[in-house]
Amino acid sequence: MTPALAAALAGLPAKLAAHVALSAAALALAMLVAAPLVLLARSRPRLRWAALAVAGLVQTIPALALLALFYPALLAVRGVTGGSLPVLGFLPALLALALYALLPLLRGGIGGLLGVDADVIDAANGVGMTAGQRLVLVELPLAAPVILGGVRTAAVWTIGAATLATAVGATCLGDFIFAGLQTENWVAVLVGCGAAAALAIAVDAALGLIETGLATGSRRRMIAGAVVLAVIAVAAVVPSPGATLSTSSTPVVIGAKNFSEQYILADLIAARLAPRPVVQRSGLGSAVAFRALAANDVDVYVDYAGTLWTGILGHGATPPRADLLAALTRELAAKYGVGVVGPLGFENAYVLAVRRDTAIRLHLATIADLARAAPGLTLGADIEFLSRPEWAGLDAAYHLAFKAKKSFEPTFMYRALASGEADVISAFSSDGRIAAQDLVVLTDPKAAIPSYDALLLVSPARAKDHALDAALRPLIGAIDVAAMRRANLLVDRDADKLSPAAAARTLQGERLK
Repeated sequence: MTPALAAALAGLPAKLAAHVALSAAALALAMLVAAPLVLLARSRPRLRWAALAVAGLVQTIPALALLALFYPALLAVRGVTGGSLPVLGFLPALLALALYALLPLLRGGIGGLLGVDADVIDAANGVGMTAGQRLVLVELPLAAPVILGGVRTAAVWTIGAATLATAVGATCLGDFIFAGLQTENWVAVLVGCGAAAALAIAVDAALGLIETGLATGSRRRMIAGAVVLAVIAVAAVVPSPGATLSTSSTPVVIGAKNFSEQYILADLIAARLAPRPVVQRSGLGSAVAFRALAANDVDVYVDYAGTLWTGILGHGATPPRADLLAALTRELAAKYGVGVVGPLGFENAYVLAVRRDTAIRLHLATIADLARAAPGLTLGADIEFLSRPEWAGLDAAYHLAFKAKKSFEPTFMYRALASGEADVISAFSSDGRIAAQDLVVLTDPKAAIPSYDALLLVSPARAKDHALDAALRPLIGAIDVAAMRRANLLVDRDADKLSPAAAARTLQGERLK
C-alpha cells in the first residue's frame, strides 16, 4: 500500500461519517419542508406551480455558489440577532443542500398523490372515510413508490453535492477531492470520489429495496432496505477505531484557502500549537476565509498583504511595503478587530510568467513587453484572478488585450502553460514550479501589483490570547521564499510528492529548529 493511499484510508472513516451525517440531516430537513408543501399544493394549482418553480429555480444555481451564498447570509442573520449562530461549516452546508433536495421531493410527492386513481378516491369517500383517513390509508400507500422515487433522486443528489461543502468549512468527503486536486494527489481524489459514489449507490439501493417492497407488498425487501440504512446511520455516529475525544471544549480553529501553500501552512501552524487541540478548516475561498476570521469562526490563518489591501480593505494605490504593512495592521484591527501577528518572512505575490522559449521568441522581460504581444497570446489565470482588483490594476496600467483569457484550478493552470493551451499564466512567486518548469517571471516596472507578504492573522476573540501568540511568534520572519518554494514543490512535483503535513514537517525541521 502506497503512503498516499494509507493516509487517505486513515482519514476516510471520520470524513465518511461526517458526510453521512451532513447528507442525512439535509435530506431530513428537506423532507420536513417538502411534506406540508406537497399536501397543500396537491389541491392548489397555483401553489403547486409556485413551489415547483421556486424549487426548479434553485436547481439552476450551481451547488458550489449556493453553498457559498449561505455563509454571508447567515453572517448577516447573526449580526442582526446578536447571537452566537455557528455559521461556518455544518449549518450553511445543511441549509444549501436541503434547498437543493427539494425539487425531486416535491415532484415525487405531488406526482404520486395526483396519480392516485380518482375511482379509488371516490370509493374511499363512499365508505365514509375522512380526508385524513383517506390520505393515510389509501392515497399515501398507493403513491408511496412514486414518492420513494423522488426520495431516491434527492438522496443521490444530496450525497453528491455534499462533496462541495468543503468550500464553506464543512467536514466531508470533498476534503479529499479539493485537497487532492490542488496537490495532484490523485489517490486522494479517487478515494473521495469512490467513497461518495459507493455511499450514493448503497443508499439508492437500500431505498430501492424499500420502494419495491412497498410496490409488491414484500416485507422482506422493506426490512432489508431499512437495515442497510440503519447500518449506514450507525457508521456515521460510532467513533472510528483510534478516534479520541478532545480534552478541550475550545480547540483552535485553523483556516486555509484552497491551494498547496495554504494546506502546508495550516499543518505547520497545527504543529506549532501541539499538544493544544486544533480543528482545521481547509479549502476555503478567499472571501470566506477572512469573513470567517473576522466573525471568530476561524481563529488563525495566513493571508497575503496585497489581497487584504485591495480585496478586503478596498484600497487602490499601493504604498511602499513597510507603510502598507503598518497600515494593514492598524486598519484590520480598527475595522474588524483582526490581529496581525506578523509576516512569516516570504512574499507570495501574483506574477505573470511565461515559458522560457516564449520569452526568448517574443523578447519578453517585463509586463510592458507583454502588452505589446498580448493580442496574439492566451492568458491562463487561477479561478479568482480575473475577478480580483489585482487584475483590474494590471489591465489599467498596461492595457493587456489578450486574444483569450481562460480560468483554471492552479494545478491545471501550470499544466495548461506546459501544454501550450495558455501562453501566459498568473503564477505565484513562492511556487516551486516556477523554477522546476524553468518559467520566466515578467517584471512589473509600474509596480501595479502590491506586495504580498504572507501574514499570520488571528481573530478578534484570539487577538489577546497570549498563550496562542507565544506559540505562533516563532513563525514570524522564520520562512524565506526559497524555503517556501522548496516546501511547495515537495507537494506539487509530479514524482515522489509529499503530503502537505509531511512538507510542513520538513519546513519546520529546516527553518524552525
